[in-house]
Amino acid sequence: MMRLMGRTITTVLSSFIFQMAYLLSGYYYTATEEYDIKWTMPQCVLALKLIGLSFDYYDGGQEPLNEEQKRSALANVPSLLEVIGFSYFYGGFLVGPQFTLRSYQRLVKGELTDCPGQPPNSVIPAMKRFSLGLLCLVIYAIFSPHYPDSYYLTDEYDAQPFWYRCVFILLWAKVILYKYVSCWVIEGVCILSGLGYNGLGQNGEHQWDACANMKVWTFETTPLFTGTIASFNINTNAWVARHVFKRLKFLGNKLLSQVTALAFLAIWHGTHSGYLLCFSMEFIIVNVERQAQALVRDSPLLTRLANSPLYPLIYLVQQFIHWLFMGYPLVPFCLFTYDKWLRVYSSIYFCGHIFFFTLYLVIPYLRKVLVPRKERSEKKED
Repeated sequence: MMRLMGRTITTVLSSFIFQMAYLLSGYYYTATEEYDIKWTMPQCVLALKLIGLSFDYYDGGQEPLNEEQKRSALANVPSLLEVIGFSYFYGGFLVGPQFTLRSYQRLVKGELTDCPGQPPNSVIPAMKRFSLGLLCLVIYAIFSPHYPDSYYLTDEYDAQPFWYRCVFILLWAKVILYKYVSCWVIEGVCILSGLGYNGLGQNGEHQWDACANMKVWTFETTPLFTGTIASFNINTNAWVARHVFKRLKFLGNKLLSQVTALAFLAIWHGTHSGYLLCFSMEFIIVNVERQAQALVRDSPLLTRLANSPLYPLIYLVQQFIHWLFMGYPLVPFCLFTYDKWLRVYSSIYFCGHIFFFTLYLVIPYLRKVLVPRKERSEKKED
C-alpha cells in the first residue's frame, strides 16, 4: 500500500480499513463466550502496529509536524524485511508493547544503547523489571483461584448480602488485573535488547522505560480512576491518543474525539457487548471524576478538607470507592456477553450507574453552594 499509493490519506484509510476488517473477521469466526487465547490475540497487537506504520509514513511527507510526530515519521518506504522484523519482533509480538518502526530501526542500527558503539548494559535493569513481573504473576497465581469470574454466575453469589457482592467485585478487580499487569511488566526482553533504552534522565541517569507498559507504583497507590488508566497499558493508550484522539482535532469537539477513541478501543478489543459497555462506563466515570476534581479545587471548604489531617481517612474512602467502581466496568469486560453481565449488574441493583449519574446531576448544584460566585464567573469566562 505504501509503495503503490504513496503518502496519501488513501494509504492510511486503506490500511486502517483492511487491518480492522481482517481483525474483526477473526473475532467473528473464532470468538467464544470464554477468554480465548487464539491467533487474534497477537493479531490485535499487529493491527495497531501496521495502522500506526501507515500514519508514520504519511507524516513523513507532511509539514509542520509536532515533536511526537517528528520522532516517529518515516522519511522513506521501509523494506519488506524491516516491516517483517518490526511486525514480529519477539519482545512485543504476543501482548505488546506498541513501539514505532523508527524505534525499531534505531535498535537495529545499534543506536539504543548507553554505551555508543557497544551493546547496552541492560542485564541488571532487565532482570529488575522481569523480577517485578514474576512477583505480579505469583500474586495472580495465588489469589486468582479464590476470585474466579465464574463465581458471579452462581446461585451462591446471588445469595450473598449486598455488601458482600460489592466487596467481592472490589477484591476480584484487584486480582484479575494482575493477569494483565504481569504480562506487561515482564518486559525485560525489551530492555535487554535495548529497545527499552530512553536516554538520560534529569539527573543524568540512564533510563530504560521506553517500552514500559505499566507504572506499578502509581497503579497501586493512586486513588483516581484517571491515575489508574494513565498507569495501565500505557503504550496502547498512547497509540490511541496519537493516532485516533489527536487526529480527530478537525472535529473541533474534544468530547466527541474522546467518545470516538473509546469506541475504537471497544471494537478493537472484540465484538462482545461487554467491551462496549466497559468503555462507555469509562467515559462516564472519567468525566464525572474530572468534574469532582474541579469542584474540590475551586471550593475553599473542600480544598481545606483535602489538605487537612483527615486526608488519610479520606484517602482510604477514595481507594474503596475507586476500586469498587474500577471493578464495576470490568465485570462486562471479563464476562463478555449480555446475559452474563446483566445478571451481575441486576444482583447489585446497577449501583455503579446510579452512583455516577447521581454525581453527574448533583455536582453542578454543589458548585453553586460551595464555590464562590467570583470563582464561578472566572471559570465561565475561561
